[in-house]
Amino acid sequence: MPHRGRKKKEYQSNRYVKDIKSADVWSVFKIIADFVQGFDELGDLGPSVTIFGSARVDENHPYYQKAVTLADMLGERGYNIITGGGPGVMEAANRGAYKHENVESIGLNIELPSEQQPNPYITKGRSFDYFFSRKVMLVKYSMAYVIFPGGFGTLDEMFEALTLIQTRKVWGVRLFVIGTEFYAPLVQFLRDKMLAEGMIDERDLKLIHLTDDLNSVVGEIEKSLVAQMATLEKEGLDDTKYYKILATYFADRPICSTSEMEV
Repeated sequence: MPHRGRKKKEYQSNRYVKDIKSADVWSVFKIIADFVQGFDELGDLGPSVTIFGSARVDENHPYYQKAVTLADMLGERGYNIITGGGPGVMEAANRGAYKHENVESIGLNIELPSEQQPNPYITKGRSFDYFFSRKVMLVKYSMAYVIFPGGFGTLDEMFEALTLIQTRKVWGVRLFVIGTEFYAPLVQFLRDKMLAEGMIDERDLKLIHLTDDLNSVVGEIEKSLVAQMATLEKEGLDDTKYYKILATYFADRPICSTSEMEV
């Protein structure tokens, strides 16, 4: 029988009920704080790529090793890496970026009852109370999204990103899906059911770049960045802080020609 005076542990579900379902006005300030601190800490980032994937694979798993390799390749070219900050593929991506002193290895953690502890390869970290505010930060400051195999959370993040791109709430951002064998049945379902029954268009399906070629992903991300900068110039935004931050990336690097990129 529990001791009467002992404080009962508050689980995540209890906090959700209190913060959201109770309509407590003070929870609004906690939500705002999540956003404000995220904007403040990430607003000055240069070119960044967000990598999503399972928290449940260890360092011997092929997906883990591939995520390390991709993040290493991107970090070597000067791209910051953003992840959910946990173990598995997230740790692998942070680990690949961590060895490069000129980039940030960013982990945006979420408080969960299990699985989600911050990994040790983070140079800039932030812990969030709410999934929705964390999700905004994972996509807002990134110019490309890479999806490795994962579970419900990874699929949620993938389709959130696809919806943002499809509805043009973000522009110029590319989405790459790594794991052809893992994701082929899902892509087939999208084609056989959603496309066939008119729920999406052919151009929507083409937003998913399914591949296992990491060199291709890195090359396409580079082209995407150039295309985004060209769009900013076209819109007269080349004097903005954001454009100048991106432009510093190319200070000592050759820029591929516009004929090489897909605008």
